[in-house]
Amino acid sequence: MPANALASYESECASCHMAYPPALLGEQSWKNVMSGLNKHFGTDASVDPKIQTEITSWLLKNAATRQKYSEIAPDDRITKTTWFIREHDEVRPDIWKRAGVKSPSNCGACHSDAAKGTFSENNIQIPSK
Repeated sequence: MPANALASYESECASCHMAYPPALLGEQSWKNVMSGLNKHFGTDASVDPKIQTEITSWLLKNAATRQKYSEIAPDDRITKTTWFIREHDEVRPDIWKRAGVKSPSNCGACHSDAAKGTFSENNIQIPSK
């Protein structure tokens, strides 16, 4: 997570899910996500326009610049990027369904430092249930 993380990003976005590090998506994907908050993955996640502008600006400033992260993800989902799929190709489908994991988007279930933006393979612990 960038050192200049916004309090509004944490309070607004992390109130429903992990505050994903902005470098996990490219600029266009973040633009798409932030312009569609009224239908954010099936939920209305609208915020005050001033806060939306602030968060969007910060996300774009900190978006991925390396090609492996900056692709436009299908449906703008981090879990659908080629990079994510390649990194998780050894995870069996039944693991994603475990109560302690729930879905590929629940990074913190297996990556203990995910909230800090650290996804080291040395810190992975997959829940047994």
